Amino acid sequence: MAVTDGHDVEPTDEQEEPAATVSALRTSPDRTVFTEDGNSDGWIATDHTVSLSR
Repeated sequence: MAVTDGHDVEPTDEQEEPAATVSALRTSPDRTVFTEDGNSDGWIATDHTVSLSR
């Protein structure tokens, strides 16, 4: 099985999937858990998060 990343994928004219909605839940003062809407099996927990500026 070959490993593929986004650089190996040929661009298409098909409609792209909508962006995933991600929620950040603060479970304690030093822990944040990120979950994807509709996917309770996929989550990421971290002890260090940073604020993004736009």
